[in-house]
Amino acid sequence: MQFITLSFLSQFIHPLLMFGLYAYLIYTAYLGFQVRRTHNAESDARKVLVKGKYPNRLFQSGAIVLAVMTVGMFGGVVSTYLGAGEILAIPYLFVGLGMTALIAVSTALIPLMQQGQIWARNIHISLNVTLLFLFSWQVLTGLQIVQELLS
Repeated sequence: MQFITLSFLSQFIHPLLMFGLYAYLIYTAYLGFQVRRTHNAESDARKVLVKGKYPNRLFQSGAIVLAVMTVGMFGGVVSTYLGAGEILAIPYLFVGLGMTALIAVSTALIPLMQQGQIWARNIHISLNVTLLFLFSWQVLTGLQIVQELLS
């Protein structure tokens, strides 16, 4: 009978964390959509939407996404190195690093958005939509990696 080692188990922390983050990112996208609806709504509908405090909730949620994604990316690289003894230059790694860069740039645009810069808001939304698509690909690819670890 083979014992499960701590280094083997540690390789599953990153996938579990990232899967949870993916679900949370979808929730954050929902909040962003609600903020957009609030900005574009007519006066009566807007009054209802304002009660949801979507901008504040989105700001807090986005900060959590930034922190967890950054820590999760770092943890994924470290756990890969500890488990395999090397860091493989595979698309999964480069997409993950790119996603971390996208979320950092997206977050950096927030002060400009607060000043009313429409171009910053449009870039912020575009980056986050791209991030969501890349994250979807990461989840599928990550599940394949987990299957390899289990076999």
